[in-house]
Amino acid sequence: MVGLTLPRGRQLRFVSVAATGLLFASIAVASPGNAQAVAPAANQSAAAVEAPLGVDEIASSPNLKLIANLPKQAPFDTTAAFGTDIAFQGRYAFVGNYDGFVIYDVAKPSKPKIVSQVLCPGAQNDVSVYGDLLFLSTDSSRNDDSCSSTSQSATNKESWEGIKIFDIKHKASPRYIKAVETACGSHTHTLVPAKDKKSVYLYVSSYSPNAAFPDCQPPHDSISIVKVPLKKPTDAAVVATPNLFPDGGYEGRTGGSATTGCHDITAYPTKDLAAGACMGDGVLLDISKREAPRVLHTVRDTTNFAFWHSATFNNRGTKVVFTDELGGGGGATCNETVGPERGANAIYDITGRGDQRKLEFRSYYKIPRTNGDTENCVAHNGSLIPVLGKDIMVQAWYQGGVSVWDFTDSRNPKEIGYWERGPLSDSQLILGGSWSAYYYNGHIYSSDIQKGLDVLALNDWRTWTAKLAHFRELNVQTQPSYLSW
Repeated sequence: MVGLTLPRGRQLRFVSVAATGLLFASIAVASPGNAQAVAPAANQSAAAVEAPLGVDEIASSPNLKLIANLPKQAPFDTTAAFGTDIAFQGRYAFVGNYDGFVIYDVAKPSKPKIVSQVLCPGAQNDVSVYGDLLFLSTDSSRNDDSCSSTSQSATNKESWEGIKIFDIKHKASPRYIKAVETACGSHTHTLVPAKDKKSVYLYVSSYSPNAAFPDCQPPHDSISIVKVPLKKPTDAAVVATPNLFPDGGYEGRTGGSATTGCHDITAYPTKDLAAGACMGDGVLLDISKREAPRVLHTVRDTTNFAFWHSATFNNRGTKVVFTDELGGGGGATCNETVGPERGANAIYDITGRGDQRKLEFRSYYKIPRTNGDTENCVAHNGSLIPVLGKDIMVQAWYQGGVSVWDFTDSRNPKEIGYWERGPLSDSQLILGGSWSAYYYNGHIYSSDIQKGLDVLALNDWRTWTAKLAHFRELNVQTQPSYLSW
């Protein structure tokens, strides 16, 4: 073990010790209600009507192939050490894990290498990067803010949850430099650069307040905004807690979550827009004033959406894809019983101008394959593929695999490629599959909860122009723009 003593008793531990198991709590799978099984659509592949795959069996469309898999390494190789979100910078991919994070060298995508692993338990440990800084979300109540912390009830006033900041100038030896506590912790966060480029803001999403939690009291209709001065990141602090639902959010229903905070926000800084997925509500935000985001429009789906999970803009900023994480990621929802409109994506067009902009529903998209009862499968994290003149996205579906789909026609989305593994078990549901699947500089990178890092090659005439786009840094929830027409 290599130890590094840090201020205020923090300790950074590199991976030569055993990881401790972490508890996973998932939202109960909603009742199927009146969903009806449907016949496969004309644009579905033959795989859509085939029997589910066997354990670890692989299937894919001809245009999407696995070129590398790097399994999780100790101490992140337990079933409780879930691989989570991904950020990118230059030749590196940064992958969160419930027990910390991993830095990969992906200069040669077919042969990724682990540069370093940082043991720092605190689910979900979603990550973003900016320059020499890495930000890590902690949404599990801990006894302190160190990397050697242990679980402690949120009923204890001294418990800690929030944002951890690391100096990653030296990729082989990241250094923990600062912690910022935020109300109800940090389930996810979204990095938004300040307009003067001297600071970055972190829009912190968290939810599920409880009257017994001193630092997470209801109502919790706000987000926390952390300002990080780039020249002195140790001065990072919460500077605002804007209330996005002053009249209260969605009250909830059987099979549909009440709004008690936000799950995730995607910002489009060059458009001064953001889209929030807030449990029971979807919101469109004006972020022209970084410390004072304004809600432009709120939408609800009280028929099919159970849990508004995440959002993606198209490149023009005229559409938003919201995802419904029915079952909290822990349920088998890609089947005929649940149907094609639940646990799916919802595509909204942005209409109007200025403060009159609104979200208008157009259609749902769900993968056209049936998964087995031992496979957790639902819409999850994805990114745009930077294709000229088209709206094409790659997306993770847990054990439903990776889907590439086109929503250029908002009313008629269609899949154009897929890759998936069979279940981890044919007798019991073990939580696994692709947590995040993102396109970065010519390849698709997938963080598999149990299997580690997957790298996929997409070869399709419809997406070839994406190879012309190159990003020096990519945090998917900080959506960049690219050349289009």
